[in-house]
Amino acid sequence: MNGVHDMGGMDGFGKVEAEKNEPPFHEPWEGRVLAMNRAMGATGIWNIDMSRYSREVLKPATYLAASYYQKWFLGLRNMLLERGFIDADELEKGHALRPGKPLKRGPFEMKDVERVLNRAKFGRQTNTQPKFKIGDKVRCKNINPATHTRLPRYVRGHIGIVELNHGTHVYPDTVSIDGTENPQWLYTVVFTNQELWGPDADPTIKVSIDAFEPYLELA
Repeated sequence: MNGVHDMGGMDGFGKVEAEKNEPPFHEPWEGRVLAMNRAMGATGIWNIDMSRYSREVLKPATYLAASYYQKWFLGLRNMLLERGFIDADELEKGHALRPGKPLKRGPFEMKDVERVLNRAKFGRQTNTQPKFKIGDKVRCKNINPATHTRLPRYVRGHIGIVELNHGTHVYPDTVSIDGTENPQWLYTVVFTNQELWGPDADPTIKVSIDAFEPYLELA
């Protein structure tokens, strides 16, 4: 979707300042938010792209004011509310007011932590043939989906070269909506800096993205 989260190439936000010796978490609650997200994702009640979408649909003012893990918390809260795993009055009170809703998988114990932290695999088999081959010149379609997509706005309408074919993978644009995996071919596409940012851009720099086949057309 075209949301405030898709900030690649936007002006006016200043230089990205890397924090020297940045810790994994700045506050203990951040680690708890990460743990809650991973645990709830492992229950199978939503997938990683649904989780990403929950943060993308935050209101722009909220998104820009929130820290990284605040966004994760707000997305998690909204998904739990939408699916009926918590209620608004329980949020207000800060604890459960009624028995929990049964989970697809879980609950988890300490012995399950390592397994829960393992990321799922998204490669899938398909009987389709790839439309593009390495070396093909392709254009990213100028699409403006209202729901989740992994095609950033800054490459839409621009021409690049297929560099790698990663096989077929779960398609984020459908699995984020209703869980339909709809496997699609996935490619690495490389763009010149000048193609993306104009003739004044540094010609020694190239930019690559991983793009699903429905995002692309021959140029």
